[in-house]
Amino acid sequence: MNWDQIEGHWKQLKGRAQAKWGELTDDELDRANGRKNELAGLVQEKYGKSREAAEREVDSWSRDL
Repeated sequence: MNWDQIEGHWKQLKGRAQAKWGELTDDELDRANGRKNELAGLVQEKYGKSREAAEREVDSWSRDL
């Protein structure tokens, strides 16, 4: 699924993101609103990953949708 589709269907996909990254709150996911860079930044911050690792993880998640 591409990021335009993810952004357009974020309300439905937010639950899948919550299942993948359980430490992210509903408010944080609402703030990300399906934006790739915002989601990667949250993953980086909450899980202590490098920016590159967080981006790879978010990319992998989006491909699996």
